[in-house]
Amino acid sequence: MAKTSIIARVELNHEKVTFGDVASAISNAGGDIVSIDVIRSGPKESVRDITVEVSESASSRVVESLRNLEGIKLINVSDRTFLVHLGGKISIQPNLPIKNREDLSRVYTPGVAKVAMAIHEDRNKAYSLTIKRNTIAVVTDGTSVLGLGNVGPHAAAPVMEGKAMLFKQLAGVDAFPICLDTTDTEEIIRIVKAISPIFGGINLEDIAAPRCFEIERRLSEELDIPVFHDDQHGTAIVVTAGLINALKVVGKRMDRIRVVVNGVGAAGVSICKMLLGAGVRHLVPVDRDGAIVRGGKYDNPMWQWLANQPQVEDQAGSLREVIKGADVFIGVSRPGVLTLEDIRNMAPDPIVFAMANPDPEIDPDVAMPHVRVFATGRSDYPNQINNVLAFPGIFRGVLDCRARCVNEPIKLAAARAIASVVTEHELNEHYIIPSIFNEHVVAKVRRAVIEAAILTGVARRTPPDFR
Repeated sequence: MAKTSIIARVELNHEKVTFGDVASAISNAGGDIVSIDVIRSGPKESVRDITVEVSESASSRVVESLRNLEGIKLINVSDRTFLVHLGGKISIQPNLPIKNREDLSRVYTPGVAKVAMAIHEDRNKAYSLTIKRNTIAVVTDGTSVLGLGNVGPHAAAPVMEGKAMLFKQLAGVDAFPICLDTTDTEEIIRIVKAISPIFGGINLEDIAAPRCFEIERRLSEELDIPVFHDDQHGTAIVVTAGLINALKVVGKRMDRIRVVVNGVGAAGVSICKMLLGAGVRHLVPVDRDGAIVRGGKYDNPMWQWLANQPQVEDQAGSLREVIKGADVFIGVSRPGVLTLEDIRNMAPDPIVFAMANPDPEIDPDVAMPHVRVFATGRSDYPNQINNVLAFPGIFRGVLDCRARCVNEPIKLAAARAIASVVTEHELNEHYIIPSIFNEHVVAKVRRAVIEAAILTGVARRTPPDFR
């Protein structure tokens, strides 16, 4: 059971309660006292911070026991997660100190004027003379955050800050959260275009479908810097990487397997596109109303695009009906939609990627004995499909070669690079995808992205290590 630590600041009335009473209440509620810090002490009252180790399920009981104890005033309760967020998780630091007037004249007025004019005369110099060459915007409207849904831009900020931390720590990319208080598609497009001069790339994040498709498409067409919607393409890239290696484990070929993708939203559509690009010839996209079929007519433009693809099957039906004989199930939908009976109806050596978070399409403990390869989006089971494997290396690569866009060959190259990190010696049913902390991931993805950008003509610079 997952453990956490909470810190309770309490005021004790010594005439009504002893610390022994407090300790007993915490213990009886399921908590273990780790440390006690006296904040203020007097003859009648004292204030103490009590650090308690407790299971996630018991934390509320501990808090309630303290709140109900006579002689105790519960001032505040925090946990380690809240503490690391105090004041935000990122900051801006100068690259050199300003110690005297001469320093000031070089970095600001009057010396900065000639740098500004140099960029005015040649806009491309912004890449070498400003933060543009290594800075991206992480843009959201907060309408589709993690497993939380539409929580708005203020509540989305901690998630975007965390994303910025990952960019910096894993790939050395400077990223800044841009949380927009609007859900109007045209306004979002206008705002991002207006702020784009200072950024070398745009990472769209947690924007609900179907607006995310239009926003990404328009920005990609109207900006000359790469635009990447991580919820779509990051997921698709890592899924494809995992599938490449899973097929090696079971001895099947990409062009001969039958794949069911359940959940045809932002991530699902992108997964389908990538799988087609990777060579899948038998694809069954499934949503709440059943399979999307070749030749069908749909109001959703992305579903219609799928229906126009020759690799999409023309068999209608529910998930339970169309999964019969499938080699692969990929779920980006909701908990409980896949049953053990469904898995038993799949082809031999079934591959199941159940990625609904936090609860997968089927309980992993139920499914794993009956499949050959199983993956989820969770960190407490093997084969975690995590976007962190993709976006740091992708942006490191596109920034280094100043790519105009992130095209389909770049995405597929990134997927193959991630898959290649797992060596033949390491590859097995429980290890088809590398850890997000594997030091080779970013370097391999970066190199593959730059190679693909150069080959497809979207790179505006050749990095020194490629010359």
